[in-house]
Amino acid sequence: MPESPFSPGTLGPITLRNRTIKSATFEGMTPGGLVSDRLIEFHRQFAAGGVGMTTVAYCSVASEGRTYSDQIWMRPDAVPGLRRLTDAVHAEGAAAAVQLGHAGWFADPKASGEKTIGPTRMFSPYGMTFPRAMDDADFERLTADYARAATLAIDAGFDALEIHAGHGYLLSQFLSPYTNRRTDQWGGSIENRARFVRQVLRSVREAAGDSAAVYAKLNMDDGFRAGLQIDDGVEVARMLESDGSVDALELTGGFTSRSPMYLMRGEPPVAAMLETMPSALRRFGLRISAKKLMREYPFEEAYFLPNAQRVREAVDLPLILLGGITGAPRWKRRSPRVSSSWRWPARCCANPTSSTATRPGKPASRCASRATGAWPRWTATASGACT
Repeated sequence: MPESPFSPGTLGPITLRNRTIKSATFEGMTPGGLVSDRLIEFHRQFAAGGVGMTTVAYCSVASEGRTYSDQIWMRPDAVPGLRRLTDAVHAEGAAAAVQLGHAGWFADPKASGEKTIGPTRMFSPYGMTFPRAMDDADFERLTADYARAATLAIDAGFDALEIHAGHGYLLSQFLSPYTNRRTDQWGGSIENRARFVRQVLRSVREAAGDSAAVYAKLNMDDGFRAGLQIDDGVEVARMLESDGSVDALELTGGFTSRSPMYLMRGEPPVAAMLETMPSALRRFGLRISAKKLMREYPFEEAYFLPNAQRVREAVDLPLILLGGITGAPRWKRRSPRVSSSWRWPARCCANPTSSTATRPGKPASRCASRATGAWPRWTATASGACT
């Protein structure tokens, strides 16, 4: 008998009341790099709406890893506000996850006053700078930063830690041959390009122990020819399973500075981005490069499913699927193996109450927020099909 998406699910040491997760999406509610009442209420609403877990978007593990000055970075001063947030989510019966990452070469140097870093010294069109190539001291320091951030997150009451290894952030930059052109132990073969990701995840797993679930948000491919390809993405998934450092993998794709719409699909929201982008220089850059940078990819349901099936065939880890999940019926025509595990439509993250609304006999509408990156996603058991 296939599992229902509304039945409890296990993610490492924690049990979720159901298998729907509010994905990490940009909130813009952290003035001064700290939690606000608006952010708490934002996630409380999703918890009250019935999701199994809600995810606080990108929190940098170091000051230098921020993409803008008001972004949360993990430090003792941030813990009290984060604790208020997790308490509010727990009071509604949901679990709370936090996304931990470092922006690497597209961090904003004005946010921290520090020079940006990355796998290789090459021009970053996002940061409008030439990042410094990481040295041995950087690898040691950042590995410790991830572990420290994990400890702080657990102190703040988070049930799960999502380590961002996708979308062109630092760990993804190491996986991608586009940004990783090193010739030492950290570059070249996929084994070398995955070395830093594996090192970070082992350090986070050691820091978390059994106090929280640990999973990686992993690019399956970057969505452009010079980037990470699906064969290497599958191989990284195998490596992480072999390491035993993660309780699950969240499968994604796209590279922020090269193929952002590969992740979001549909018509590029250029006008909205120009309205909210604070930097005049970046607005100018977007205007002249939008057509090339923001190639349009047509929207279709479960658009990461074909690549996710490749990963499902290679590993037994629990998988989390995102990207255009609006209902099970069309999946059945495309992939009987996957649809056998789910029978009802997924919730739409645009509506905090849609998890409870999307029950048997209550069809879900297409996610109206796909242009802004607010995506639904489902979890799967280790023995189940890709979901």
